[in-house]
Amino acid sequence: MGQRIVTGVVAGAIFIGLLVAGGWYYSGLLLAMAIIGYWEFARLNGQAWTRPDVLVGFVATLLIALPGLPFGGELPPLGTTVWLLMFVLLAATVFSKNRIQLENASVLFLGAIYVGMGFHYMAATRELEHGIFWSALAFACIWASDAGAYFVGKAIGRTKLWPSISPNKTIEGALGGLAIAVLVGLIFAYAQPEWLGYGRAALIGLTAAVAGQLGDLIQSAYKRFRGVKDSGQLLPGHGGVLDRTDSWLIVFPLVHLLGLLAG
Repeated sequence: MGQRIVTGVVAGAIFIGLLVAGGWYYSGLLLAMAIIGYWEFARLNGQAWTRPDVLVGFVATLLIALPGLPFGGELPPLGTTVWLLMFVLLAATVFSKNRIQLENASVLFLGAIYVGMGFHYMAATRELEHGIFWSALAFACIWASDAGAYFVGKAIGRTKLWPSISPNKTIEGALGGLAIAVLVGLIFAYAQPEWLGYGRAALIGLTAAVAGQLGDLIQSAYKRFRGVKDSGQLLPGHGGVLDRTDSWLIVFPLVHLLGLLAG
């Protein structure tokens, strides 16, 4: 437990410091996390990182996650990158004479979209006007939901939410996490009413709680299917990048797609 706390405090302080610094300090951190996350995803699926199709996935994840180029110039549109990734992976099944199978291509494609898009929208949030505020709001709602679900579940949780996937989660805990995430959103609206109305704040809190808890369950289901406890061992006591960011990878794209940030 002591190691877990120390790791969490140190990693959290570094992350928040780079988030506040912004620019390529924060974007560089997110890109590094995206590459490690994709590596964890590929490894969970038994895909050796040295294979050509896996290397293509690494490049695609990097391009998808990039918020822009550091020295000017234009990145290809996300849709173009996604289509090219699909095309290259499908072509690889042909040129390899099915040594690279369709199942491999499908899993690698899914991993690049899942990881790359999640970190892309984290970077995009920081690039918004008042990006620190919007990033802090999203993270605070996610973390409030996690903490609320844990402590409320410990205190009064009786009804299992989904025991076959995550036996410790309860419906009472999930509802508690939702309520606390909404409350945190309302606090942000109170602090900056000119940027954020109460109705939209509540929607952001609700979205972060529901989507964040679903993101956690997605990872739990996936790891249970693969027979592993953690996606990696990067953070002692906390597992890998995907273990720590499973909620983030779902929440950030969704709040953007729903148009909930920055008006």
